Amino acid sequence: MCGICGIYEYKTQRSVDQQILDDMLQVLHHRGPDDAGSFLDRDLSMGMRRLSIIDLNGGKQPISNEDGTVVTVFNGEIYNYQLLRGQLEARGHILATASDTEVIVHLYEEFGEQCVQHLRGMFGFAVWDKRKRRLLLARDRLGIKPLYYTQAGGRLIFGSEIKAILQHPSVKAALNTEGLNNLLSLKYVPAPQTMFEDIYALPPGSILKCDANGVEVRRYWDLSFANHHDGNIREEEYAERLEALMRECVKMHLISDVPFGAFLSGGLDSSTIVALMSQFLNEPVKTYSVGFEGQGQAFSELPYARVVANRFRTDHHEVFIRPAHLVDLAQKVVWHLDQPLAEHATLANYMVAELAARDVKMVLTGEGGDELFAGYARYSGERLSPFFQKIPKAAKSFALAAGSRLPGLRRQKLALYALSQSEEVTRFVNWFPLFNSEMKQGLLSKDLKASLSGYDADYVFAQHLASTNATASVNRMLYVDTKLWLPDLLLARGDKMSMAVSLEARVPLLDHKLVEFAASLPQNLKLKGLVRKYLLKKVSQRWLPREIIHRKKQGFPMPSSLWLRNEARSFVRDLLSPSVLRRRGLFNPAFVENLIQQHENGFADHGSLLWGLMNVELWQRVFMDSRVQPQRRAGALAAQAV
Repeated sequence: MCGICGIYEYKTQRSVDQQILDDMLQVLHHRGPDDAGSFLDRDLSMGMRRLSIIDLNGGKQPISNEDGTVVTVFNGEIYNYQLLRGQLEARGHILATASDTEVIVHLYEEFGEQCVQHLRGMFGFAVWDKRKRRLLLARDRLGIKPLYYTQAGGRLIFGSEIKAILQHPSVKAALNTEGLNNLLSLKYVPAPQTMFEDIYALPPGSILKCDANGVEVRRYWDLSFANHHDGNIREEEYAERLEALMRECVKMHLISDVPFGAFLSGGLDSSTIVALMSQFLNEPVKTYSVGFEGQGQAFSELPYARVVANRFRTDHHEVFIRPAHLVDLAQKVVWHLDQPLAEHATLANYMVAELAARDVKMVLTGEGGDELFAGYARYSGERLSPFFQKIPKAAKSFALAAGSRLPGLRRQKLALYALSQSEEVTRFVNWFPLFNSEMKQGLLSKDLKASLSGYDADYVFAQHLASTNATASVNRMLYVDTKLWLPDLLLARGDKMSMAVSLEARVPLLDHKLVEFAASLPQNLKLKGLVRKYLLKKVSQRWLPREIIHRKKQGFPMPSSLWLRNEARSFVRDLLSPSVLRRRGLFNPAFVENLIQQHENGFADHGSLLWGLMNVELWQRVFMDSRVQPQRRAGALAAQAV
């Protein structure tokens, strides 16, 4: 696990500056405090910060082939590297280390850019082909590991985090208004856009090639929902196949030369991972959970986590979040994220990662189960759409207007608004929004609306829906969530919050073989009647108690709405004061003030909306306002994190 970065002057052929690369590496120190390495070849430089997990002594990077003509820097883990190593040695390759990184170099020698097809794992890497003067960047299929880039004036700059790219003196931090608009709609900024103008995320399952001819990005993997299984397969056979795959994936993800544990929320997915880990290990699994103090105890999932911890006799650890943490850590969390995320659970992610990092260097998590097996309420809610479309438009308009005057019921109002949309893409966008299209008209300033010229987030969903072979509505939703919500919110949050404290987080449910199997399942094995995640529950009930299998899904509840109304009230008003909003020129101060008042007096729960807007302001303060050199600002914030 590492942070990587580099510069290629592919057109100018100017010599690269070692000091700039060093600045980029320094700002990534938290991703790899164990070691650092760099490589320069006239107009190309690249480097890495290393968090040592496998081959602690021999896996130093960059790593090259036998004659030094192919060099790589790598962030991630390749779980089938031992199998690949044997195949490469049988072909005559000589590998000098026991690390998974070196496998990438020799795979590139054999297969060129098709080397990615042989990898089973999470990765963001760069390969330099000295003979062809060609740079290859690649990101794993699901987007577990991040990779960003920018190009201008014949220069390509890349890094595992955007803040590394910002260290280059030619890169200016500027707001991307379309990225902001997407954030306000979706809670995240979908790749390839970022919140920074002209800085892009390499999309999941994509490679980037750069040489004297320029830059080319192409997708090498997509998720198919075609059912290639024999129509006579019984439900029990599907369950046996799923169990075998999950066992294989968890076992592969346990390869490590350092101590490790697991995040345990008490939900189905993380509990299943802990259950399987306990079967493979000869010692108790170290588990880590998060809860809340005071009034926040009502939101805590700790009772469920403790049930699982007791069942498998884990070495269990807990951390408790207080309102003061929300205020004290908010700016640091935004700095580590690079971009604002309108998601309360980010703070909890950071604090449970910090807890785990005191004992271990790697954890397994349950991320991905909902997107594979239809775990969210919106999947079953979408089934109501055909019936809802038969309701007269006037009746739906009346229901929406009446609902807006009722206090509370945020989720029900969102569902009603989504189901009122006749177009599939608009409905999907509005199933789980931050601000729906109507609210954004009141939120955005006149200047921002003018600059957007009618642009909206619908086009992002439309692009993905046009490229999938899924036909059933639930599978089409699963496809979009796998391409957007999963990598750009959940996985981005998981990577940045764990690496903020130098902790590697692995996601065995997102092994691409398991993801492909889940996509190919008949839809009724994911969503059967009102039972979501049907087949996963059928398998997991072999190990987990009924109260875990059949508990109501809570997501990751946070009492932050309560805190924003009470202990953190002044924090809200400081960040979203009318004077601040007027100076920024992005949002309508009167509209925001109305949100704050409705939230404070309890008429509505606008906690998510306010938290999203607060994160936009915090992001601007961290990345836009300071006149201090970026690396110095980064160093100061990093020091606060200690």
